[in-house]
Amino acid sequence: MPNTINISKNMRFFVYIIGTKHPKVRTYVGWSNDVKKRLKAHNESKGAKFTRGSKWKLLYQEELSSKSEAMRREIYLKKDRQLRSQLRNKLI
Repeated sequence: MPNTINISKNMRFFVYIIGTKHPKVRTYVGWSNDVKKRLKAHNESKGAKFTRGSKWKLLYQEELSSKSEAMRREIYLKKDRQLRSQLRNKLI
Protein backbone atom coordinates (compact mmCIF):
# COMPACT_ATOMS: atom_id res chain seq x y z
CA MET A 1 0.00 0.00 0.00
CA PRO A 2 1.49 3.41 -0.95
CA ASN A 3 2.24 5.97 1.70
CA THR A 4 -0.37 8.68 1.91
CA ILE A 5 0.21 12.14 3.24
CA ASN A 6 -2.46 14.25 4.82
CA ILE A 7 -1.80 17.37 2.78
CA SER A 8 -4.05 19.62 4.85
CA LYS A 9 -1.77 19.17 7.89
CA ASN A 10 1.29 20.16 5.88
CA MET A 11 -0.25 23.08 4.01
CA ARG A 12 -0.07 26.69 5.06
CA PHE A 13 -2.90 29.12 4.43
CA PHE A 14 -2.66 32.88 4.18
CA VAL A 15 -4.98 35.80 3.88
CA TYR A 16 -3.47 38.81 2.14
CA ILE A 17 -4.21 42.37 1.08
CA ILE A 18 -2.64 43.80 -2.05
CA GLY A 19 -2.81 47.37 -3.27
CA THR A 20 -2.32 49.40 -6.43
CA LYS A 21 -2.14 53.08 -7.37
CA HIS A 22 -3.09 52.72 -11.04
CA PRO A 23 -5.58 53.30 -12.52
CA LYS A 24 -6.73 54.41 -9.05
CA VAL A 25 -5.75 53.64 -5.46
CA ARG A 26 -7.51 50.44 -4.37
CA THR A 27 -7.02 47.24 -2.41
CA TYR A 28 -7.92 43.60 -2.90
CA VAL A 29 -8.28 40.93 -0.22
CA GLY A 30 -7.76 37.24 -0.95
CA TRP A 31 -6.50 33.98 0.49
CA SER A 32 -3.94 31.51 -0.82
CA ASN A 33 -1.53 28.80 0.22
CA ASP A 34 1.27 30.56 -1.74
CA VAL A 35 1.10 34.36 -1.53
CA LYS A 36 4.17 34.95 -3.71
CA LYS A 37 2.75 32.82 -6.53
CA ARG A 38 -0.69 34.41 -6.17
CA LEU A 39 0.74 37.95 -6.30
CA LYS A 40 2.62 37.03 -9.46
CA ALA A 41 -0.63 35.76 -11.00
CA HIS A 42 -2.41 39.01 -10.10
CA ASN A 43 0.40 41.05 -11.68
CA GLU A 44 0.29 38.93 -14.84
CA SER A 45 -3.48 39.52 -15.12
CA LYS A 46 -4.13 35.84 -14.38
CA GLY A 47 -5.66 36.45 -10.96
CA ALA A 48 -9.14 37.58 -10.05
CA LYS A 49 -10.92 39.64 -12.70
CA PHE A 50 -10.91 42.68 -10.38
CA THR A 51 -7.11 42.71 -10.28
CA ARG A 52 -6.42 42.45 -14.01
CA GLY A 53 -4.52 45.24 -15.71
CA SER A 54 -2.85 46.70 -12.59
CA LYS A 55 0.48 46.21 -10.88
CA TRP A 56 -0.10 45.07 -7.30
CA LYS A 57 2.03 45.29 -4.17
CA LEU A 58 1.65 43.11 -1.07
CA LEU A 59 0.48 45.31 1.80
CA TYR A 60 -0.50 42.77 4.47
CA GLN A 61 -0.56 39.02 5.10
CA GLU A 62 -1.25 36.66 7.95
CA GLU A 63 -0.88 32.91 8.25
CA LEU A 64 -3.79 30.78 9.43
CA SER A 65 -4.01 27.13 10.34
CA SER A 66 -6.74 26.01 7.93
CA LYS A 67 -8.38 26.89 4.64
CA SER A 68 -11.71 27.57 6.34
CA GLU A 69 -10.03 29.91 8.84
CA ALA A 70 -8.33 31.77 5.99
CA MET A 71 -11.63 32.11 4.13
CA ARG A 72 -13.41 33.42 7.24
CA ARG A 73 -10.61 35.91 7.88
CA GLU A 74 -10.76 37.03 4.23
CA ILE A 75 -14.45 37.86 4.62
CA TYR A 76 -13.73 39.76 7.83
CA LEU A 77 -10.91 41.78 6.25
CA LYS A 78 -13.02 42.62 3.21
CA LYS A 79 -15.44 44.34 5.60
CA ASP A 80 -12.71 46.07 7.64
CA ARG A 81 -12.83 49.45 5.91
CA GLN A 82 -10.61 51.12 8.49
CA LEU A 83 -7.67 48.74 7.95
CA ARG A 84 -8.04 48.84 4.16
CA SER A 85 -8.19 52.65 4.24
CA GLN A 86 -4.99 52.79 6.32
CA LEU A 87 -3.25 50.47 3.86
CA ARG A 88 -4.48 52.52 0.87
CA ASN A 89 -3.08 55.68 2.48
CA LYS A 90 0.36 54.03 2.65
CA LEU A 91 0.26 53.65 -1.15
CA ILE A 92 -0.23 57.38 -1.74
